[in-house]
Amino acid sequence: MSSPCNKSSLRCHLPPRAINQKESEETEQMSLTALQIRPFIPFPIQISHHTYRTIIKPSSKTLSKPLQIKSKSQETHHDFTPQTRTQDDGIPIEDVKIIAKFKSRHNYIRVLEISRKADHPFAGSRLLLLDAPGNIHSISFLFKSLTNTYFDVFAALPPIIPPGPIAILGFGAGSAARLLLELYPGVVVHGWELDSSVIDVGREFFGLKKLEKQYPDRLFIYVGNALSAKVKDGFSGILVDLFCKGSLIPELQDPNTWEKLRKSLRKGGRIMVNVGGSCVEAEDKRRDGKVLMEDTLKAMHQVFGDRLFVLNLGNRKDDSSLALTGKLPDLDAWKKVLPRSLSCYVDMWRPLSL
Repeated sequence: MSSPCNKSSLRCHLPPRAINQKESEETEQMSLTALQIRPFIPFPIQISHHTYRTIIKPSSKTLSKPLQIKSKSQETHHDFTPQTRTQDDGIPIEDVKIIAKFKSRHNYIRVLEISRKADHPFAGSRLLLLDAPGNIHSISFLFKSLTNTYFDVFAALPPIIPPGPIAILGFGAGSAARLLLELYPGVVVHGWELDSSVIDVGREFFGLKKLEKQYPDRLFIYVGNALSAKVKDGFSGILVDLFCKGSLIPELQDPNTWEKLRKSLRKGGRIMVNVGGSCVEAEDKRRDGKVLMEDTLKAMHQVFGDRLFVLNLGNRKDDSSLALTGKLPDLDAWKKVLPRSLSCYVDMWRPLSL
């Protein structure tokens, strides 16, 4: 999350008390039936199962159709056909635990914990859901760093940019920052997040406090408008992940925003952007995810011209996409300097086609 769309510091285990009983009942029901969790898994796991498809729906930063959690009354017990298990499949309600839920000035915040026994790619993870639809804004696993979501694509940026600091605009609970710091010993990360409560949640439930202590000279977090981000001599790379109320912020459909960000780059620097797609569910139904994605790419094209590339994620072409600025690097050379688990994304970039 983060952008022109914060609250004084809140202890994450206290805010739920601020919700009145009626509202709590309503939001509890929403938590179990309408949350949007939409990351993607590039190579679906093949699992034969006899169980039902459940639903808890996942994320604002997501990369495939909403995941859903259905109550036991919605179970079907007669499906014996082997299926491909991906994030699009549901999670049994008994495998989901809500460990934090409250409203901040800018967000309806929920933290979910998925059982390690769950038959799902998110098994053993914690998810940060923001906004009313419940889009996923951060994900972390207990025993692994990579997430099989667009955060992993973000982590492929450092080898193709010059030395220097990387900005994360829309820091969330720190999923992208963790990958950058753990995979690249020399990288320095500056992160901006508008909602201080989101940072509090990251510190309490997603290991962000430990990450800050581990990398005190490499990780810097700011609470404020991400579009005002700047450092001396500019950034070598910028990761943009700016959503508000379940949709890309309006500023990203304005070429002036991209011109400003371009000027904040060092020579040879690049910007990588989560531009969302049809999988992203906005609070305002008029802000269609696919339309906003296309409008954002058009605004970027006015500034970066043909040096703009797109990577499509999800089960459908327009589910979710990322954009990359600059001349496409030598793909083989890029793959060689990436961790093997990230090299699969290199060949997925395509020139923008308007």
